[in-house]
Amino acid sequence: MIYRITLIPGDGIGPEISLAMRRCVEATGLTVDWEIVDAGADVIGKYNTPLPDSVIDSIKKNKVAIKGPVVTPVGSGFRSVNVGLRQALDLFACVRPCKLYAGVRSRYSQVDIVVIRENTEDLYAGIELEKDSKGLHEAIALLNKYCKKKVRSDSAISIKPISETASKRIVEFAFLYAKANGRKKVTAVHKANIMKYTDGLFLEVAREVAKKFPDVEFEDRIVDNMCMQLVQKPELYDVLVLPNLYGDILSDLCAGLVGGLGVAPGANLGENTALFEPTHGSAPKYKGMNKVNPTAIILSAVLMMRHIGEKEKADKLETAVASVIKEGKSVTYDLKEARNDPTSVGTKEMADAIIKKLK
Repeated sequence: MIYRITLIPGDGIGPEISLAMRRCVEATGLTVDWEIVDAGADVIGKYNTPLPDSVIDSIKKNKVAIKGPVVTPVGSGFRSVNVGLRQALDLFACVRPCKLYAGVRSRYSQVDIVVIRENTEDLYAGIELEKDSKGLHEAIALLNKYCKKKVRSDSAISIKPISETASKRIVEFAFLYAKANGRKKVTAVHKANIMKYTDGLFLEVAREVAKKFPDVEFEDRIVDNMCMQLVQKPELYDVLVLPNLYGDILSDLCAGLVGGLGVAPGANLGENTALFEPTHGSAPKYKGMNKVNPTAIILSAVLMMRHIGEKEKADKLETAVASVIKEGKSVTYDLKEARNDPTSVGTKEMADAIIKKLK
């Protein structure tokens, strides 16, 4: 069978790790017709946007896509290619497995946590009013009329929508994911003690949904306490389900438990569409240097292969990656005991070692 899959190489290190991923996927025997489309900072001059319509059209057509990291402007300009893709395609669930592989430097010996993040609303919905912008003072006046806490006139404002619809959808997804993958517990993470109407709604919905899954343990944690719990005893946690902002922050924290973003894959899933990507950024200073670790995007491809039903090939690729990391010979500098280890290899050479394990 030939799979038609959209590939967005990305910016910075994106193209070289994307190539490494392609080679590893194809080495499993999977036949892929890659439809390559460009997005990110490098295409703004050509399309006047980092996210051309052709990218969205390709993913809608093919239903499955994988992308390298892209640059996100800070402070001004286009909000984010990643957020734009999730919202345009209604990729409501972000799934980020954080699994500790033997050979990766970590303070821990046992971590296997899946972070499931609501992807479409919360503060990442992008509902903002800039300081002194049109309509800002009308919004402030309205808020001051109906809220006890007054808003200063020189404020900027971000709105945090949390809906019953999106909350129910993501929590149900988390429980279904747990059942499908042999997971025992779902933990809902929130700040309902302070944000009683937004996070309070998320928690209320989570508790109601949990009643429909009596065979999966359920608990909830306040987000700041959850951070401490994860640092102290991550082995107690299994599947975490969170609103958008907390999910973004805690997924990086969990990645830190298992060695960093270089080994952290990700999936963004909707009703009919799936987009896979590494959690890390584009690291433009390393562009073209054949230096960076391709593990995260290769493990993202493992998630993609399982999604399309190629579990055997996916398991084979994950085993090959784990074996190379455990041996510790043909790995990039960040996977060595000392980052200046002269025996470290490049992106291409690590992919070569993984491919060799597949033969």
